[in-house]
Amino acid sequence: MLQFDPKALRSSPTAPEQPQRDSATSQDSLLALRALIRRQLPFIVLTVIVCVGLAIAYCMTAEKKYASTAALIIDSRKTQALNQQSSSSPLGVDTPLDSATVDSQVEILKSEKVGLAVIKDLDLIHNPEFISNEKSWLGSVLGLFFESSPPSEQSLTRIVLMQLQRNLSVKRKALSYVIEVSYKSRDPQLSAHIANAIAEAYFVDALEAKYQASKRAASWLQDRLKELRAQASAADRAVADYKAKNNIVDTGGRLLTEQQLAETNSALTIARAQTAEAQARYDRLSSILNDEDKDVNDLFKDIATVTDSLRNDVITRLRQQYLDLAAREADWSKRYGPQHLAVINIRNQMREIRKSITDELRRIGESYKSDLEIARAREASVQASLKSTIDQSNDTSQAQIVLRDLDSNAQSARALADNFLQLYMLSVQQQSFPMTDARLITEASPPLRPSEPKTMLVILAAIVGGSLLGFAVGWTRDALDQVVRTRDDAEALLGVSCLAVTPRIGGDDGPGNRAALVGRIMRASRWLLGVGKERYARGEAGGLTAISPPNAPVASGALTVVDDVMRFVQDSPFSRFTEAVRSIKVAADIAFMDHKSRVIGFTSALPNEGKTTISASFAQILALAGNKVVLVDADIRNPSLTRSLAPTATQGLLDVVLGKVDLDAAILKDAETQLCFLPTVVPSRVAQSSEFLASSAMAKTIGALREKFDWIVVDLSPLTPVIDVRSTSRLIDAYVLVIEWGRTDRDAIVNSLKDAPMLHDQIIGTVLNKADVSVLNRYDSYRGNYYYKNYYHRYGYVD
Repeated sequence: MLQFDPKALRSSPTAPEQPQRDSATSQDSLLALRALIRRQLPFIVLTVIVCVGLAIAYCMTAEKKYASTAALIIDSRKTQALNQQSSSSPLGVDTPLDSATVDSQVEILKSEKVGLAVIKDLDLIHNPEFISNEKSWLGSVLGLFFESSPPSEQSLTRIVLMQLQRNLSVKRKALSYVIEVSYKSRDPQLSAHIANAIAEAYFVDALEAKYQASKRAASWLQDRLKELRAQASAADRAVADYKAKNNIVDTGGRLLTEQQLAETNSALTIARAQTAEAQARYDRLSSILNDEDKDVNDLFKDIATVTDSLRNDVITRLRQQYLDLAAREADWSKRYGPQHLAVINIRNQMREIRKSITDELRRIGESYKSDLEIARAREASVQASLKSTIDQSNDTSQAQIVLRDLDSNAQSARALADNFLQLYMLSVQQQSFPMTDARLITEASPPLRPSEPKTMLVILAAIVGGSLLGFAVGWTRDALDQVVRTRDDAEALLGVSCLAVTPRIGGDDGPGNRAALVGRIMRASRWLLGVGKERYARGEAGGLTAISPPNAPVASGALTVVDDVMRFVQDSPFSRFTEAVRSIKVAADIAFMDHKSRVIGFTSALPNEGKTTISASFAQILALAGNKVVLVDADIRNPSLTRSLAPTATQGLLDVVLGKVDLDAAILKDAETQLCFLPTVVPSRVAQSSEFLASSAMAKTIGALREKFDWIVVDLSPLTPVIDVRSTSRLIDAYVLVIEWGRTDRDAIVNSLKDAPMLHDQIIGTVLNKADVSVLNRYDSYRGNYYYKNYYHRYGYVD
């Protein structure tokens, strides 16, 4: 038996390769999302339509409400006319508003106090809108089961307040100090009145709060002011008493001892300067007198440095005489000689004059000495007076420490009393003319259009929500869908190539029926033209006839194909189904490239998946291509192929294997396609069909067919119901597994092959059969309908 290697097909360059995908990449995620949307698009669209329909119904039946908006601004600036302070800043600090302050005002606008004020001002507890709502939602329901008395006014007020707060919307506009107050009502006039009433009630509440706060502050300040004034007076008296007790006297803001100390210190400074000056004069004069050997010229120079000598008439006259004598002595010494008596007398006179000058200087020195003693005495007196003043000042300083504390307390008490007096005056002003920090900038007016329901927003939300819900439903359906729908699914499931995706044929609405009808009409035309008549005369009759040797008995006469589906590839050569079957032939040619004869079997996991139609169509394609082909019905338990191609056959595969009939006598031949067919005639149910297929006689029969034909196409039984296919692993070169598109469960396929592991390596590929062409493109757009729709018709192909 010829051995077949399925890897030859899997590695063939013409075989489709399994796509390599990286699920971690964003591109793969987008492709998977797109594929999911395409697959579940009808359910997503249906969900969106339902949601939009519900939204439209809601918009048509919902109660219309009108929203009116009033705007007010929070302004904390001081009132220039009265220069009054904000009551929240009693110390006069005008701080700017922060976000928390504005948010606090928003909460005040939504408070119960403001709401109750509005209910009272507008008498809302008797308004039909509020009363009717209460009766329709609560009163009518409770009235069916209980007999209740009419609600009290307090209960009605609470109910109206809850409804008022439910329809009220207060929000800050962006980051500004503007607050918008909106109210929704069935009556546009009422919505405007309530919005304006809320703003007005807020202003009144703010004024009342400020008035009450100012009143309480004024009362407290008045009492506190009396206490502070008494404390300030007591502090002033304590300062005066302490000064009197400690003999502390101040003049011009300074203490008397401090002033005396400053004056004494100045006098001491002057006395020390005078003593120093007298000492300097006396020392200078003493140094001149002590130097007796000094030259007369140097003596006169030193005398010139003594100030009193310059003002002394005696010294001035003596000095002049001395100079005159000196000039005369020099002149006479030149005339008469230095030893002349006259010259000597002059010199004696000069010595007497110098002595007289020295005596006058000693007299001046005594005067300087007297002045020095007086200056020293004065300095000592001033020093003693300063010491006495310092001692007195130290005593005063110790007392002044306590005095400063008392004075500081007195000043603090006076300052605090003055500040409280100012605050009291401001509180009195605020009581007489209070003002709020808020003002109305936009008054609410009746709206022209209803604000609810927002039709476009509701429809848009319905579209978005419906899309999300539809996507969730579609994802759930897709996750629960365990059937095979694409080539990739089949290839990933079994690890073999998907050879073709064949559309569903047969039935009144099946694709390709028009082409098949055209084919039948052409055959009928040929019959009418005599072609069929000539064949009938030869015993062909346009059906299957027995191939009989010259001396062999003829099989049971002319046979007619009762199922037009079995001739679909012949009647519709340009259909998509036929083209898909041709792709199976191409794959089989590549797989059996080096084989002289080929045995290929068609099976499926479950019954009714279309394996019989695919095997018959595949055999016809091979025969129409000029190959010697025999189609064998090996489904002994359910020979549906025989019922479709030769329902009147009386002998077949079982008879040949058992040796009752010759092989050539049992084979039937189609006159049009030259396709040979070996039927299976089962007079009764066969229990040991698997042993029959595994017998040596069956192997001999297949061997005989190999010698006569190029292709042996075997229609086998399904894998799951019976085990017959497992017995053919030594007879069949390769298998083709037919899977019904969108119906066969993946677990059924995997389990069927798990029970027959000997077949897995011999499967050359799978065929997705009975595909719904109108839905296929949603699951596999590139291999489904896209290219077919755009290019298939250009080559003359039709469904």
